[in-house]
Amino acid sequence: MKNLKVVNFLKTLGPGILFASTAIGVSHLVQSTRAGANFGFALVGFIIAANLFKYPFFEYGSRYANATGESLIDGYKRIGNWMLWLYFIITIISMLFVTAAVGAVTSGFLQNLFGITSWGIYATIALFVFCCGLLMSGRYGLLDSLIKIIGTVLLLSTVFAFVLALGKGPNPQLPDFIPPSIWEEGSMLFIIALMGWMPTAVDLSTWNSLWTLERIKQTGYKPSMKETLADFNFGYIVSAVLSLCFVTLGSYMLYGTGTELPESSGAFAHSVVGLYTNYIGDWSYIIIATAAFSIMFGTCIAVFDGFARSFERTIELLFLSDEKNLSTKRAYNLSLAVIGIGAFLVIFLFGNQMKLLVDLATTISFLIAPLIAVVNFRLVTSNNIQPENQPKAWLKMLSWAGIVFLSGFALYFLYVKFL
Repeated sequence: MKNLKVVNFLKTLGPGILFASTAIGVSHLVQSTRAGANFGFALVGFIIAANLFKYPFFEYGSRYANATGESLIDGYKRIGNWMLWLYFIITIISMLFVTAAVGAVTSGFLQNLFGITSWGIYATIALFVFCCGLLMSGRYGLLDSLIKIIGTVLLLSTVFAFVLALGKGPNPQLPDFIPPSIWEEGSMLFIIALMGWMPTAVDLSTWNSLWTLERIKQTGYKPSMKETLADFNFGYIVSAVLSLCFVTLGSYMLYGTGTELPESSGAFAHSVVGLYTNYIGDWSYIIIATAAFSIMFGTCIAVFDGFARSFERTIELLFLSDEKNLSTKRAYNLSLAVIGIGAFLVIFLFGNQMKLLVDLATTISFLIAPLIAVVNFRLVTSNNIQPENQPKAWLKMLSWAGIVFLSGFALYFLYVKFL
């Protein structure tokens, strides 16, 4: 019986790892490192709060797919075409900026790892073509296998660096260092951008539902609700723990030292890898460079797949009747091409302003989070789901708290920015 449970869980395992890989990229390696570098451990409470209060709305993606056999995007159509159109508009806006931000950072680490910094924008083109070609050829099956390998590498390497950092201790601070205030306007705007993608954007909860359905199709095994949620929780917990690891690494290496991380993607990648190796030892360079690129490549390819799936499904629901169905492979490939070209144009226009690109994408995500949270909560508590598959009382209470939390910070951002 125990062996059967293990076999069934392995058949279920996949979407949670994809979620973790999506989250660990920019929000952890970039934003959490910057949080530790600029504020030490002062923002740990905000990071924990974002992980806690966003949890229900990501969990609902996996829960809804298991309970209904359809994605959250299909659920949005059940609420009304207005919601589907709103999600479609949000997706179009966010998918280009988010993919561009992830792509710019990944390209930087790619150039650093292989010593091709002279390639510049051509490295980004090569990366996008490779990601799209890989997904077009193998789709979910290849993605699932690849992401498990990448996930193992990034988990082991991050924990390895974290343990070494704890053993060595923080770098000495400058004698005249004055800790920055987290309550200044600039600091609060950074905090909002940090929480916008911590662990990732709430509107990407639709990806959980799409990946859950795709895993069922791939394996031919319909997991129980408990198995589906166990897979998701595994990925979510790993993501939350690693966010704290990166804050610690940023704090130990940079806080109070007077060293600032550059904004351009290539320089940022070179600086981060250089900081790790100077801090841990030159012998670790190839390990750190490979781990950093693996983290970002896993995020990049998962982002391409997630946006392509959500864009494809939204178009089908909006513009096609039930009797007319696009060739799934053709629609998916077309979505990948649109996303790749659009994201490249964003990177081309923004140039080397990586920090601005990341903050813009994360802020957009944070502002639309309250609406997505309300709609996801409404779907999993609707009559469309059997009572035994609906969230427990504690999770409903956490959902209400999360909606208040997300709405409060969104309103505060608008107040600071425009009033």
